[in-house]
Amino acid sequence: MIAHVFQAALLIALAAGAAALTHAVHPRAPALYLSEAPVGKDEVNLQQIQERWQGDVVWLDARPQEVYEKGHIPGARLLNEQGFQEQLLELLDVLQTTDKAVILYCDGEKCEASRTIREKLLPIIPIEECYILKGGYPAWKAAQK
Repeated sequence: MIAHVFQAALLIALAAGAAALTHAVHPRAPALYLSEAPVGKDEVNLQQIQERWQGDVVWLDARPQEVYEKGHIPGARLLNEQGFQEQLLELLDVLQTTDKAVILYCDGEKCEASRTIREKLLPIIPIEECYILKGGYPAWKAAQK
């Protein structure tokens, strides 16, 4: 009987450890708490966009084209990994001459696609204010309700 209790406790401990490790290394791990994580140095949230620029920014959508076509932030231009070179050529004039902040977004909380596009874009066009929208398109969509 004691051996069964020990085995059950051991299995629970091993499962909890594996779950914690998976959560720690998974790139899309959900938050374990309800409070919002702080905004990173390369991120802005919708409130900051409104306060700093009154919403007057250049929006770049880093999602795939078919997702962009289903819905995007009004005025957003498409710039994603799949068509980066061609899309960037279309945006060169806008990005080289704008004095507005450039805000990238995608569909994820961590916005890996936005970060990738930002890393590719900034060496080509050194934009002084280029940020990632914290929470991405889902955060913008939720704010519209």
